[in-house]
Amino acid sequence: MNLTVQPSVAGRSYQLQHSDALEGGTWLSLGEAVIGDGNNLVMTTPYPPGVTRRFFRLALDSSPVAPDGFVLIPAGSFQMGQDGIATPVRTVNVSGFFMAKYETTKELWTEVRAWGRTAGYTDIAPGLSKAVGHPVEWVTWYDVVKWCNARSEKENLTPCYRIGGATYKTGTNVPDCNWNANGYRLPTEAEWEKAARGGLIGKLFPWGDSISHIQANYYATSTNGYDLSGLVENFHPTYAVGATPYTSPVGSFAPNGYGLYDMAGNMKEWCWDWRDTYDTGDTQTDPRGPASGSTRVVRGGSWGDNAGYSRCAMRHSIVPVGSYGGTGGLRVVQGLP
Repeated sequence: MNLTVQPSVAGRSYQLQHSDALEGGTWLSLGEAVIGDGNNLVMTTPYPPGVTRRFFRLALDSSPVAPDGFVLIPAGSFQMGQDGIATPVRTVNVSGFFMAKYETTKELWTEVRAWGRTAGYTDIAPGLSKAVGHPVEWVTWYDVVKWCNARSEKENLTPCYRIGGATYKTGTNVPDCNWNANGYRLPTEAEWEKAARGGLIGKLFPWGDSISHIQANYYATSTNGYDLSGLVENFHPTYAVGATPYTSPVGSFAPNGYGLYDMAGNMKEWCWDWRDTYDTGDTQTDPRGPASGSTRVVRGGSWGDNAGYSRCAMRHSIVPVGSYGGTGGLRVVQGLP
Protein backbone atom coordinates (compact mmCIF):
# COMPACT_ATOMS: atom_id res chain seq x y z
CA MET A 1 0.00 0.00 0.00
CA ASN A 2 1.35 3.45 -0.96
CA LEU A 3 0.76 6.35 1.43
CA THR A 4 0.97 10.07 0.86
CA VAL A 5 0.90 12.14 4.05
CA GLN A 6 -0.51 15.67 4.04
CA PRO A 7 -1.01 18.11 6.94
CA SER A 8 -4.40 18.28 8.65
CA VAL A 9 -6.13 20.61 11.07
CA ALA A 10 -6.65 19.12 14.52
CA GLY A 11 -10.23 18.83 15.69
CA ARG A 12 -11.79 19.56 12.31
CA SER A 13 -14.36 17.40 10.56
CA TYR A 14 -13.28 15.24 7.62
CA GLN A 15 -14.98 13.10 5.00
CA LEU A 16 -13.60 9.72 3.99
CA GLN A 17 -13.56 9.76 0.18
CA HIS A 18 -12.50 7.47 -2.66
CA SER A 19 -11.58 7.85 -6.33
CA ASP A 20 -10.42 5.59 -9.13
CA ALA A 21 -7.90 8.21 -10.29
CA LEU A 22 -5.45 10.21 -8.21
CA GLU A 23 -5.48 13.12 -10.65
CA GLY A 24 -8.51 14.19 -12.66
CA GLY A 25 -10.83 11.71 -10.95
CA THR A 26 -14.02 12.35 -8.99
CA TRP A 27 -13.75 11.96 -5.22
CA LEU A 28 -16.85 10.37 -3.68
CA SER A 29 -17.71 10.41 0.02
CA LEU A 30 -17.96 7.20 2.05
CA GLY A 31 -20.51 7.70 4.80
CA GLU A 32 -20.56 10.28 7.59
CA ALA A 33 -17.97 12.87 8.52
CA VAL A 34 -15.21 11.82 10.92
CA ILE A 35 -13.10 13.92 13.25
CA GLY A 36 -9.45 14.17 12.21
CA ASP A 37 -6.68 14.84 14.71
CA GLY A 38 -3.75 13.26 12.90
CA ASN A 39 -2.55 13.35 9.30
CA ASN A 40 -4.60 13.59 6.15
CA LEU A 41 -3.88 10.39 4.23
CA VAL A 42 -4.10 9.57 0.58
CA MET A 43 -3.64 5.81 0.16
CA THR A 44 -4.15 3.15 -2.47
CA THR A 45 -5.31 -0.42 -2.24
CA PRO A 46 -3.13 -3.34 -3.40
CA TYR A 47 -4.28 -4.34 -6.87
CA PRO A 48 -3.54 -7.25 -9.21
CA PRO A 49 -3.27 -6.74 -12.98
CA GLY A 50 -6.60 -5.89 -14.59
CA VAL A 51 -8.21 -4.60 -11.38
CA THR A 52 -9.01 -0.88 -11.12
CA ARG A 53 -6.79 0.90 -8.65
CA ARG A 54 -8.68 2.82 -5.95
CA PHE A 55 -7.45 5.77 -3.90
CA PHE A 56 -8.72 6.90 -0.49
CA ARG A 57 -8.32 10.17 1.39
CA LEU A 58 -9.60 12.11 4.38
CA ALA A 59 -10.85 15.44 3.00
CA LEU A 60 -11.56 18.49 5.14
CA ASP A 61 -15.33 18.92 5.38
CA SER A 62 -16.37 22.50 4.64
CA SER A 63 -19.86 22.04 6.12
CA PRO A 64 -20.73 24.34 9.05
CA VAL A 65 -19.83 22.84 12.43
CA ALA A 66 -22.94 22.30 14.56
CA PRO A 67 -23.00 23.85 18.06
CA ASP A 68 -22.79 21.51 21.03
CA GLY A 69 -26.05 19.56 21.37
CA PHE A 70 -27.11 20.23 17.78
CA VAL A 71 -26.73 18.47 14.43
CA LEU A 72 -26.55 19.86 10.92
CA ILE A 73 -29.60 19.19 8.76
CA PRO A 74 -28.23 19.58 5.22
CA ALA A 75 -29.94 21.64 2.57
CA GLY A 76 -31.89 19.73 -0.05
CA SER A 77 -35.27 18.79 -1.44
CA PHE A 78 -37.65 16.07 -0.29
CA GLN A 79 -41.18 14.86 -0.93
CA MET A 80 -43.16 16.31 1.95
CA GLY A 81 -46.03 14.04 2.95
CA GLN A 82 -44.69 11.02 1.05
CA ASP A 83 -45.23 7.76 2.91
CA GLY A 84 -47.97 5.99 0.98
CA ILE A 85 -50.62 7.16 3.46
CA ALA A 86 -50.46 10.94 3.86
CA THR A 87 -51.72 13.18 1.04
CA PRO A 88 -51.03 15.39 -0.76
CA VAL A 89 -47.32 15.08 -1.56
CA ARG A 90 -45.31 18.14 -2.59
CA THR A 91 -41.67 18.82 -3.46
CA VAL A 92 -40.05 21.12 -0.91
CA ASN A 93 -36.56 22.62 -0.94
CA VAL A 94 -35.22 23.29 2.55
CA SER A 95 -32.15 25.36 3.37
CA GLY A 96 -29.63 23.88 5.78
CA PHE A 97 -30.06 24.51 9.51
CA PHE A 98 -29.03 23.23 12.93
CA MET A 99 -31.49 21.24 15.06
CA ALA A 100 -31.25 20.20 18.71
CA LYS A 101 -30.50 16.50 19.12
CA TYR A 102 -32.99 16.20 21.96
CA GLU A 103 -36.38 17.52 22.98
CA THR A 104 -36.03 20.35 25.50
CA THR A 105 -35.83 18.97 29.02
CA LYS A 106 -37.57 20.46 32.04
CA GLU A 107 -34.15 21.20 33.59
CA LEU A 108 -33.09 23.36 30.64
CA TRP A 109 -36.52 24.97 30.47
CA THR A 110 -36.36 25.95 34.15
CA GLU A 111 -32.82 27.32 33.86
CA VAL A 112 -33.69 29.57 30.92
CA ARG A 113 -37.05 30.60 32.40
CA ALA A 114 -35.36 31.67 35.64
CA TRP A 115 -32.89 33.81 33.72
CA GLY A 116 -35.68 35.24 31.62
CA ARG A 117 -37.63 36.41 34.66
CA THR A 118 -34.74 38.78 35.40
CA ALA A 119 -34.78 40.09 31.83
CA GLY A 120 -38.44 40.97 31.27
CA TYR A 121 -39.86 37.54 30.42
CA THR A 122 -42.55 37.62 33.08
CA ASP A 123 -45.16 35.09 31.96
CA ILE A 124 -43.40 32.01 30.57
CA ALA A 125 -45.14 28.99 32.10
CA PRO A 126 -43.08 26.88 34.54
CA GLY A 127 -43.94 23.70 32.65
CA LEU A 128 -44.05 20.20 34.09
CA SER A 129 -42.25 16.92 33.51
CA LYS A 130 -42.17 13.33 34.70
CA ALA A 131 -38.64 13.37 36.12
CA VAL A 132 -35.10 14.61 35.62
CA GLY A 133 -34.00 14.24 32.01
CA HIS A 134 -37.55 14.03 30.67
CA PRO A 135 -38.98 16.57 28.19
CA VAL A 136 -40.85 19.61 29.44
CA GLU A 137 -44.61 19.60 28.90
CA TRP A 138 -47.66 21.78 29.64
CA VAL A 139 -46.24 24.68 27.64
CA THR A 140 -48.16 26.71 25.05
CA TRP A 141 -46.93 27.90 21.65
CA TYR A 142 -46.56 31.41 23.07
CA ASP A 143 -44.54 30.05 25.99
CA VAL A 144 -42.11 28.23 23.72
CA VAL A 145 -41.43 31.12 21.33
CA LYS A 146 -40.79 33.47 24.26
CA TRP A 147 -38.55 30.81 25.82
CA CYS A 148 -36.59 30.63 22.54
CA ASN A 149 -36.02 34.38 22.75
CA ALA A 150 -34.95 34.17 26.39
CA ARG A 151 -32.46 31.40 25.64
CA SER A 152 -31.11 33.41 22.73
CA GLU A 153 -30.55 36.50 24.88
CA LYS A 154 -29.07 34.42 27.70
CA GLU A 155 -26.45 33.10 25.25
CA ASN A 156 -25.81 36.50 23.63
CA LEU A 157 -27.56 35.59 20.39
CA THR A 158 -30.05 37.72 18.46
CA PRO A 159 -33.65 36.74 19.30
CA CYS A 160 -35.80 35.69 16.34
CA TYR A 161 -39.28 36.70 17.51
CA ARG A 162 -40.41 40.35 17.53
CA ILE A 163 -43.46 42.49 18.13
CA GLY A 164 -43.30 45.82 16.30
CA GLY A 165 -39.55 45.48 15.95
CA ALA A 166 -39.01 44.84 19.68
CA THR A 167 -38.00 41.51 21.20
CA TYR A 168 -41.10 39.47 22.07
CA LYS A 169 -41.08 38.87 25.83
CA THR A 170 -44.64 38.85 27.21
CA GLY A 171 -48.27 38.38 26.27
CA THR A 172 -50.01 36.49 23.49
CA ASN A 173 -49.70 38.86 20.57
CA VAL A 174 -48.61 37.13 17.37
CA PRO A 175 -44.90 37.79 16.76
CA ASP A 176 -42.98 38.15 13.53
CA CYS A 177 -39.91 35.99 12.95
CA ASN A 178 -36.55 37.40 11.89
CA TRP A 179 -35.35 34.43 9.86
CA ASN A 180 -31.86 35.92 9.55
CA ALA A 181 -31.29 36.14 13.31
CA ASN A 182 -28.79 33.70 14.82
CA GLY A 183 -30.94 32.92 17.86
CA TYR A 184 -33.09 29.90 18.65
CA ARG A 185 -36.50 29.36 17.09
CA LEU A 186 -39.07 26.68 16.38
CA PRO A 187 -38.66 24.65 13.19
CA THR A 188 -41.03 25.23 10.33
CA GLU A 189 -43.25 22.28 9.55
CA ALA A 190 -41.18 21.53 6.44
CA GLU A 191 -37.91 21.70 8.38
CA TRP A 192 -39.31 19.38 11.02
CA GLU A 193 -40.43 16.73 8.53
CA LYS A 194 -37.18 16.81 6.55
CA ALA A 195 -35.21 16.43 9.78
CA ALA A 196 -37.46 13.64 11.07
CA ARG A 197 -36.90 11.55 7.95
CA GLY A 198 -33.17 11.45 8.64
CA GLY A 199 -32.30 11.24 4.96
CA LEU A 200 -34.66 8.35 4.16
CA ILE A 201 -37.09 8.67 1.26
CA GLY A 202 -40.82 7.94 1.49
CA LYS A 203 -40.71 5.95 4.74
CA LEU A 204 -43.39 5.99 7.42
CA PHE A 205 -40.97 6.51 10.31
CA PRO A 206 -37.46 7.91 10.79
CA TRP A 207 -36.02 4.38 10.48
CA GLY A 208 -38.37 2.57 8.05
CA ASP A 209 -41.93 1.37 7.52
CA SER A 210 -42.78 -0.32 10.83
CA ILE A 211 -42.64 0.65 14.49
CA SER A 212 -42.38 -1.13 17.84
CA HIS A 213 -41.66 -0.24 21.45
CA ILE A 214 -38.02 -1.05 20.79
CA GLN A 215 -37.84 2.09 18.64
CA ALA A 216 -40.13 4.65 20.28
CA ASN A 217 -42.38 5.54 23.21
CA TYR A 218 -46.01 5.55 22.01
CA TYR A 219 -49.37 3.89 22.68
CA ALA A 220 -49.56 0.49 21.01
CA THR A 221 -52.72 -0.63 19.22
CA SER A 222 -53.78 -3.49 16.99
CA THR A 223 -55.38 -1.23 14.38
CA ASN A 224 -52.21 -0.29 12.48
CA GLY A 225 -50.53 -3.02 10.47
CA TYR A 226 -47.17 -1.27 10.78
CA ASP A 227 -47.30 -1.42 14.62
CA LEU A 228 -45.22 -4.48 15.56
CA SER A 229 -45.03 -3.90 19.29
CA GLY A 230 -46.84 -7.15 20.04
CA LEU A 231 -49.02 -5.39 22.59
CA VAL A 232 -52.68 -4.48 22.20
CA GLU A 233 -53.97 -1.18 23.59
CA ASN A 234 -51.05 -0.50 25.89
CA PHE A 235 -48.55 2.19 26.81
CA HIS A 236 -44.82 1.52 26.64
CA PRO A 237 -44.24 -1.13 29.34
CA THR A 238 -40.94 0.39 30.50
CA TYR A 239 -42.27 3.90 31.11
CA ALA A 240 -45.93 3.36 32.07
CA VAL A 241 -45.19 3.63 35.78
CA GLY A 242 -46.55 5.99 38.43
CA ALA A 243 -48.75 8.83 37.26
CA THR A 244 -48.94 10.23 33.75
CA PRO A 245 -47.23 11.50 31.68
CA TYR A 246 -45.54 8.27 30.65
CA THR A 247 -42.64 10.04 28.98
CA SER A 248 -39.16 8.56 28.63
CA PRO A 249 -35.86 10.35 29.29
CA VAL A 250 -34.75 12.17 26.14
CA GLY A 251 -32.43 10.06 24.02
CA SER A 252 -33.71 6.70 25.31
CA PHE A 253 -34.01 5.27 21.79
CA ALA A 254 -31.66 5.11 18.81
CA PRO A 255 -31.29 8.32 16.76
CA ASN A 256 -32.33 8.74 13.15
CA GLY A 257 -29.92 9.16 10.25
CA TYR A 258 -29.20 12.79 11.14
CA GLY A 259 -28.47 12.01 14.78
CA LEU A 260 -31.82 13.26 16.16
CA TYR A 261 -33.55 11.47 19.05
CA ASP A 262 -37.28 11.02 19.71
CA MET A 263 -38.50 12.36 16.38
CA ALA A 264 -41.27 9.76 16.75
CA GLY A 265 -43.21 9.46 20.00
CA ASN A 266 -42.43 10.63 23.53
CA MET A 267 -43.57 14.26 23.14
CA LYS A 268 -45.36 16.21 20.41
CA GLU A 269 -43.26 19.17 19.27
CA TRP A 270 -44.50 22.65 18.41
CA CYS A 271 -43.66 24.08 14.97
CA TRP A 272 -43.80 27.69 13.73
CA ASP A 273 -46.52 27.25 11.10
CA TRP A 274 -50.16 28.06 11.30
CA ARG A 275 -52.06 24.95 10.17
CA ASP A 276 -52.77 24.97 6.44
CA THR A 277 -54.43 22.59 3.98
CA TYR A 278 -51.73 21.97 1.40
CA ASP A 279 -52.49 21.19 -2.22
CA THR A 280 -50.15 19.55 -4.68
CA GLY A 281 -48.53 22.05 -7.00
CA ASP A 282 -45.29 23.80 -7.77
CA THR A 283 -42.10 23.07 -5.89
CA GLN A 284 -41.74 25.27 -2.82
CA THR A 285 -38.60 26.61 -1.15
CA ASP A 286 -38.48 27.09 2.63
CA PRO A 287 -42.28 27.31 3.12
CA ARG A 288 -43.30 28.88 6.42
CA GLY A 289 -47.04 28.34 6.38
CA PRO A 290 -49.88 30.84 5.98
CA ALA A 291 -49.76 34.34 7.41
CA SER A 292 -52.58 33.65 9.85
CA GLY A 293 -54.78 30.89 11.16
CA SER A 294 -56.46 29.45 14.23
CA THR A 295 -54.14 26.57 15.16
CA ARG A 296 -50.37 25.98 15.13
CA VAL A 297 -48.81 22.73 13.94
CA VAL A 298 -47.45 20.07 16.29
CA ARG A 299 -45.49 17.09 15.00
CA GLY A 300 -44.03 13.75 16.06
CA GLY A 301 -46.68 12.04 18.17
CA SER A 302 -46.37 11.33 21.88
CA TRP A 303 -46.29 8.64 24.57
CA GLY A 304 -50.11 8.74 24.63
CA ASP A 305 -50.77 8.65 20.88
CA ASN A 306 -51.05 5.60 18.67
CA ALA A 307 -48.34 4.85 16.12
CA GLY A 308 -50.11 6.76 13.36
CA TYR A 309 -49.26 10.04 15.05
CA SER A 310 -45.55 9.12 15.06
CA ARG A 311 -45.35 8.93 11.26
CA CYS A 312 -42.97 11.46 9.73
CA ALA A 313 -45.72 12.87 7.50
CA MET A 314 -48.50 13.00 10.11
CA ARG A 315 -49.88 16.52 10.64
CA HIS A 316 -51.69 17.72 13.75
CA SER A 317 -52.37 21.10 15.32
CA ILE A 318 -53.80 22.91 18.33
CA VAL A 319 -54.73 26.46 19.30
CA PRO A 320 -51.53 28.30 20.26
CA VAL A 321 -52.82 29.19 23.73
CA GLY A 322 -53.29 25.47 24.47
CA SER A 323 -50.60 23.44 26.22
CA TYR A 324 -51.57 20.02 24.85
CA GLY A 325 -51.55 18.65 28.37
CA GLY A 326 -48.80 16.17 29.04
CA THR A 327 -48.00 15.54 25.38
CA GLY A 328 -46.74 18.87 24.01
CA GLY A 329 -43.16 20.14 24.15
CA LEU A 330 -40.49 21.56 21.86
CA ARG A 331 -37.18 21.15 20.06
CA VAL A 332 -35.30 24.24 18.86
CA VAL A 333 -33.38 25.03 15.68
CA GLN A 334 -30.87 27.65 14.52
CA GLY A 335 -30.22 29.05 11.08
CA LEU A 336 -26.77 28.57 9.57
CA PRO A 337 -24.23 31.38 10.02
